[in-house]
Amino acid sequence: MAAGNFQVISLTDDAADRVKSLVENSDKDAIGLRVGIKKGGCAGMEYTMDLVEEASAGDDVVEDKGAKLFVDPSAVLFLLGTEMDYEVTKFRSGFVFKNPNEVSACGCGESVSLQEADLSAFAR
Repeated sequence: MAAGNFQVISLTDDAADRVKSLVENSDKDAIGLRVGIKKGGCAGMEYTMDLVEEASAGDDVVEDKGAKLFVDPSAVLFLLGTEMDYEVTKFRSGFVFKNPNEVSACGCGESVSLQEADLSAFAR
């Protein structure tokens, strides 16, 4: 289910650089990173990320700042409008999702509660 003329997810410069680095330094023939969600964690859902060697049917392909993301079709409605960033702090480094569909998150930031995006907001 494609999301029309707008990207499901966008990347900051740092996130795009990190995705490109992961793909280039992969020991597989990776072509991008697949982003999805799965049930789990204390808040109900967790983001998933895996290197992609070939696209799956139904993937929503996002190319942003030279990086390629494959969004799992089951995650599209939960990720609409999300900005993916990459942060390095004193204690951790990793991808961070600024998701307008997030209802709540647990304290560790690894688990979230998401609702489906309101498609009428994107139709305006």
